[in-house]
Amino acid sequence: MIRIGVVNYVNSRPLARGLERDRAGGRYELHYLSPAAVADGLAAGTLDAGLVPSIELVRNPDLVAVPGMAIAATHEVRSVLLVSKVPVREIRRVALDENSRTSAALVRIVLAERYGLSPETAPAAPRLDEMLAGADAALLIGDPALHVDRGPYVVLDLAGEWLELTGLPFVFAVWAARRAAASPELETLLRRSLETGLRDLDRIVAETAAETRLAPAVLRDYYTRNLRFEMGEAERRGLEEFLARVTAADRRTLDARPSPSR
Repeated sequence: MIRIGVVNYVNSRPLARGLERDRAGGRYELHYLSPAAVADGLAAGTLDAGLVPSIELVRNPDLVAVPGMAIAATHEVRSVLLVSKVPVREIRRVALDENSRTSAALVRIVLAERYGLSPETAPAAPRLDEMLAGADAALLIGDPALHVDRGPYVVLDLAGEWLELTGLPFVFAVWAARRAAASPELETLLRRSLETGLRDLDRIVAETAAETRLAPAVLRDYYTRNLRFEMGEAERRGLEEFLARVTAADRRTLDARPSPSR
């Protein structure tokens, strides 16, 4: 039995569709978790494979990325946002969505390299009003970011900012497995799951619209224009560039976070 962690955001649905529809064989079990919880489950050995923040490839040397698949963006992604109540250059404190790891590192890179800023940061629950009560700006990822009313705020789409900085796509998450669980069979299983999801995209859009109250046209645009699920050469170079730019401070921060014992 392979234990697979699935991120409980709408952006993972095409990747996980086939897994959800073909569980009768009893070859695997699915666990729906936040991105950070999937990463922690892999570190603890309570999961064998999962959709993880791409920075976990630095943080956890036991992980092997499953090739060819990702949650990536070639331009604006819409669901990873820095939302600010002040002009960008006046940001001094940022509340970070407590589920963010890759995006927390990305926001530091973007603010430092594009705007010359090094603000204080602190984790917070992804509730925008509460985050902005104690900070100048808030990092939101996943479903909460899709529901943001942008009118009152200055909003940076972090995938768009990365593209301006590097000219490359950004890879937010990858399928990964613990070394002991990695196999060609697992790769085939996950590839077929994505193929099912892409074929079933109309139904995914309709179901997600009914659950989230996001407009079907918005979701279709999100799945087909904002997100890319294939890891091509450009995405691979974008991932390598990001991992190379993860700063010593980011590494120390990640290493200092408590991880479950193995």
